[in-house]
Amino acid sequence: MTKIIVLLWLHVIPAGALAKDRNRVVLDFATMYGVDEAFVGEDNPIRGIVGDELPWRIARGVHGRLTNRGHLRIRVRGLVFTDDPEVPPEKRGTNDESEFRAVVSCLAEDVPGHVATVNVTTTAFPATPSGDSDIDAQLELPAECVAPIVFVFAGSEDKWFAVTGFSSE
Repeated sequence: MTKIIVLLWLHVIPAGALAKDRNRVVLDFATMYGVDEAFVGEDNPIRGIVGDELPWRIARGVHGRLTNRGHLRIRVRGLVFTDDPEVPPEKRGTNDESEFRAVVSCLAEDVPGHVATVNVTTTAFPATPSGDSDIDAQLELPAECVAPIVFVFAGSEDKWFAVTGFSSE
């Protein structure tokens, strides 16, 4: 009986080790929250990242997926300025950026007992005036990526337009 247990144990360890190497979905999302209200500007950054100075919305939809190997895909449709009075009339319902980037924000232990925020940014991807963009990037994530958050960023500055989440309004 002992030989059987040892043999089973030897077969379980390699299978468990292989499971870590598989490409697994860490985050699959179909909603994002456009920067709005209290998140507009520098007063309430998320993980050290400030929102754009004007409010944005996702007019038509979004779908994204992040794997444990750092593959990030986001299909953004209609990420545009809101119709808020703060937004100049000529910008309402449009995107004025020619490119979007994405940021994956992770919490990771940098030294024993201390957690740090690690933000990893993609290269820029084309964006249309109607706010459409397809981001498909391979990122070098930290060895630990706890509580990942995904942002869609401006191509020209380090401000977010949308973040994983939702508003029930």
